[in-house]
Amino acid sequence: MMAPRSAAAAAFLSLLTAGGASAFAPASLSSPAAFAVRSAAAGPAVRLRAKGPGGDGDDRPVDPNPMGLSDWATGSDDSGTAASNRSFLDDVRDWAKSDEGQSDIQTYFGALAIALVLRVLVVEPRYIPSLSMFPTFEVGDQLAVEKVTKRIRPFERKEVVVFNPPQAFKDIVGSSRKSKEALIKRIVAVGGDTVEVKGGKLYVNGEMQDEPYTNEDAFYEFGPVEVPYGNVLVLGDNRNHSLDGHIWGFLPVENVIGRACFIYWPPWHLGSNQLY
Repeated sequence: MMAPRSAAAAAFLSLLTAGGASAFAPASLSSPAAFAVRSAAAGPAVRLRAKGPGGDGDDRPVDPNPMGLSDWATGSDDSGTAASNRSFLDDVRDWAKSDEGQSDIQTYFGALAIALVLRVLVVEPRYIPSLSMFPTFEVGDQLAVEKVTKRIRPFERKEVVVFNPPQAFKDIVGSSRKSKEALIKRIVAVGGDTVEVKGGKLYVNGEMQDEPYTNEDAFYEFGPVEVPYGNVLVLGDNRNHSLDGHIWGFLPVENVIGRACFIYWPPWHLGSNQLY
């Protein structure tokens, strides 16, 4: 014969047998602060509530993580904003005020400032849009243009430079977008040189130049002319398919953006061969 069951034990067994599985908190059934248990079958939300010794009093939710960031009773975080009402901007503002956010912001803007200084004063990338410098460059090649040495040493023959087009070039092409784009050519003569193209060959100060980087001999005649000081004469390596100095004249050195120093893309063109 089984011993009589206490009222608490009967309640416990009734929970196990009524409506299937239930969720409950492990607590002493004889404690003055007994826990009321909501069955999982009664609804999707499970929340623990504490009652006073007599079963009445403050029916408050019990926070299972009392030292956490969220207020279990109100569903709010420490900032006082209801979690269900928080927006993306609220999260961004909280992140920006945090130590981690401040550190990330300083890192980002510091890197951006350094990149801008490098691009404006030291080096910048350029893209080859045409075949006027073929075979040295092909369409799609990307190269680095350094801007420092133009301030400390004069330009020399055979150097490849990137420059803003002079007014004579703009007069030829008109007011199209092309008139505002930077160009890339090779310096063939500097201030004080006498330059001439005849028989397909380039002559500077009466001497024929060795130019292994050109695509073919020139089909035109040019000069002889003397390059004014403060200017250079630039030609494309693809001599017969280049709108260059033999058409629009001399290039003022102040128009030069910088010297092409190496190709960095695509990888199979990587290097500085024939650039200077």
